[in-house]
Amino acid sequence: MVTPLVSILVPCFNNERTLVASLESALAQTWPRCEVILVDDGSRDDSLALARSFEPRGVKVVAQANGGAGAARNAALNVARGDYIQYLDADDILSANKVEAQVRLLESLAACKVASCRWGRFEENPAAARWVPDETWRDLSAMEFLLLAAHANRMMPTAAWLVPRALAEVAGPWDLVPSPNDDGEYFCRVLLASDGIAFSPEGCSYYRSGQSGTLSSVKSERACRGILHSMELISGHFLAKEDSPRVRAALADHFQRIEHIAYARCTEVAEAAAARAREFGGSSLAPEMGKRTRWLARLIGWRAVWRLKALLQRSR
Repeated sequence: MVTPLVSILVPCFNNERTLVASLESALAQTWPRCEVILVDDGSRDDSLALARSFEPRGVKVVAQANGGAGAARNAALNVARGDYIQYLDADDILSANKVEAQVRLLESLAACKVASCRWGRFEENPAAARWVPDETWRDLSAMEFLLLAAHANRMMPTAAWLVPRALAEVAGPWDLVPSPNDDGEYFCRVLLASDGIAFSPEGCSYYRSGQSGTLSSVKSERACRGILHSMELISGHFLAKEDSPRVRAALADHFQRIEHIAYARCTEVAEAAAARAREFGGSSLAPEMGKRTRWLARLIGWRAVWRLKALLQRSR
């Protein structure tokens, strides 16, 4: 029996500070057949030179003009030869047994599933990662996971998944519009094409937070528009699979959450998201806020609180 090949795909843009740790974690995998492909997406720092220094150890490096994370992942996927696809952002880290645990799990199943795993959030030191188990840390159907993501704002970082190549081919390429939720849109397609999620209790991924300058860290007008764009695509994927009251309620919550994010930052996006939430039946979802802000919101409403916070930030 031929041992499956796993392609570890690393998109990179100005990640000189974190790249070495990510690549070392990819090369340290205990699974015997892995290829590591890094696509440098027009970095302006020393990322490309650092990546080239790993070529003698087998890392395949591709350099291209800046096109965004989606374009870099698509370029890596185009040259990947693996039976399984492992995406790894250039600031995240895999435990050494992550790939092996998930491959063995998926190979033991008759159904074509996607593997997930435990993940921890960290800023600088992975040993200090915060592990917060939730309802997604178990076997789930695709729709169960996607409904949890909508109603409870749950997520699974890109590096936590392992995707059979056959599912990646059905799902198609990554969307090219920059968005903090481009991974949510992509994996929505992957999951809906699958037979569900198999959770691996062994192996884990480390998700780096608090990085300035990343699209996911920026609540700019561009980021808000990207989030709305991704959500419009997600709503189409959802409805094509199942047009039902539970799906419409989930979409209403998704769009309501976008209004919370965009309000006082991008009026056009906030209004469009609120209108879409109403189209899907409306949502009672409250915005995430601290105790003091929640108390004030009860008195004057969350929209007034958001406007007040925006005014205070502009006056500083």
